[in-house]
Amino acid sequence: MTSRSFLRLALAGAVASGAVMLATLPADASKAPRTVPVRLLALNDFHGNLEPPTGSSGRMVDENGQTVDAGGAAYVAAHMKALADKNTIAVAQGDLIGATPLISAAYHDEPSVEFMGKLGLKVAAVGNHEFDEGYTELRRIMKGGCHPVDGCSPAGPWKGAKFDYVGANVLFKNRNEKTDALAALGGSDSAQVKQVLSDWGVPALPPVSIKWMNGVPIGFIGLVTQTTPNIVTAEGIKDLKFVDEVKAANVASKLLKLVGVKAQVVLMHEGDQVNAGQSPDACSAVPGAGNRIATQVDPEIDIVLSGHSHQAYLCKVKDPAGNDRVYSQGGSFGRVITQVDLNVNVKTRDIDRASVVADNHVVTRTVTPDPEISTFVQTWKDRVAPVANKPVGKITADITNTAAPSGESALGDLIADGQLAGTKTGGNAQIALMNPGGVRASLTYATSPANEGDGVVTYGEAFTVQPFNNLMQVVTLTGAQLKTVLEQQFTGGPNNQPFAKILQPSANFTYTYSRSAAWGSKVSDMKIDGVPVTDTQSIRVAANNFLVGGGDAFAGFKDGTDLWSGPLDIDAFVEQLGKDNPIAPPATNRITAVN
Repeated sequence: MTSRSFLRLALAGAVASGAVMLATLPADASKAPRTVPVRLLALNDFHGNLEPPTGSSGRMVDENGQTVDAGGAAYVAAHMKALADKNTIAVAQGDLIGATPLISAAYHDEPSVEFMGKLGLKVAAVGNHEFDEGYTELRRIMKGGCHPVDGCSPAGPWKGAKFDYVGANVLFKNRNEKTDALAALGGSDSAQVKQVLSDWGVPALPPVSIKWMNGVPIGFIGLVTQTTPNIVTAEGIKDLKFVDEVKAANVASKLLKLVGVKAQVVLMHEGDQVNAGQSPDACSAVPGAGNRIATQVDPEIDIVLSGHSHQAYLCKVKDPAGNDRVYSQGGSFGRVITQVDLNVNVKTRDIDRASVVADNHVVTRTVTPDPEISTFVQTWKDRVAPVANKPVGKITADITNTAAPSGESALGDLIADGQLAGTKTGGNAQIALMNPGGVRASLTYATSPANEGDGVVTYGEAFTVQPFNNLMQVVTLTGAQLKTVLEQQFTGGPNNQPFAKILQPSANFTYTYSRSAAWGSKVSDMKIDGVPVTDTQSIRVAANNFLVGGGDAFAGFKDGTDLWSGPLDIDAFVEQLGKDNPIAPPATNRITAVN
């Protein structure tokens, strides 16, 4: 078997995923210049922000330390055009879709993916939010076809993404696709091929994409955080596993080398936090999960572009051979474009590391927005306006998702109240718990640009708060199991909670936790309607299907019994907003935190 066939087989994954097709290497490379230039322009964590994001999500510290307005598709396009040259490959590091504003989410993010095609994007890693509606829906976004429930959007049949989605560490869990993969390439039973497939597993997505520029191939390896199963709904990825990023990247790198692709770039949906308030060009990343990958992947990999943490940083780290390697991220919501200029040696087809120069460009709004994209965004805005601008309730003041010292927020409490009300009938819910990470924005009293009036909450504003379309569910937990769930809010337990995540409780449920107590003994004095909870009593607990499936490391929910499914979380929230108008911010007094 030739090395090219070997790689084609190894990258095939499932037949449905499709193999990466490799072009023939140029025969006259020796006559080319010693090096050729390549420019990468990268985005990450766009999250469907076609319109300029608002509030803190629409501001960015620039290279001069000044906070400026940033982001918006028409401005992203204008900056991309200004930065692009004939040597440019546009790439992305995941979460282009999912947790998106209504303008995109109402049409299952087809508008955002279409925008990326118009932008000239060539390849993107999948992020965890690409799996928000499950693997099958991601495949539809990649390949085309109308939504199986909602049908075609106003734009007509979906034609699929114009760029490659890649994910080397996304594998099938139980399906036996190896026979199909072998059959697709002539039924070879080479021991070498079997060994590679055994080491790697069966890819559910194309692991790499190879793009040619100026006569040389550039290999892009896609990675997504291996914590994805903890942060997306379990049902949608039940057939998948997300393996260690370093191992997957190294296997992909070795396979690329087999066909002479030595210029290698990782597009990684994992990253680090930063020291706040620094320039996007500063190496302000605090070493964490992203740094581990960036410093441990194969020395053949030249550049690591990251995402997921929504931070902007520009670093040089050491690879396992002790050589410098660029490691960067560009914030989120289309506020930063990462530019990487490099030279590829024509003879060795490898990147000259000394030539690599990177820069994070803030997508300011001081430039003229791209007229074509402005029209494109307005078209989708007009299409969704009747839904987005519909009033659904009134408030007396801002109701924010800012956490009190106890960890609860006024808006989180309000959402939990709505979830309890929406699940009492049918689900017999007694309390409700809401994950804080699902409260994506605050409700503001001041009128929006739609001029609905001060204090009026529109459906679009409500959707911005609750954009996931999770299903409300109810399960039965014992008092002891409920206490375990609440203990799982804190670090130090067997569920490996990375940082404290305080669930937002409905008004009829109160408890106390101790900051200093050992894990397993933190939670006490649980009461429902003022009555103490016993270990043996059965409690009907409402939560969204993300939590019920064990999301956010709340594995205790999976011990629940007598599952009942009800309305969407957004519907329960909208119904709550329509009650007892105008609504005042709830007092954050349901949880008592002591030292």
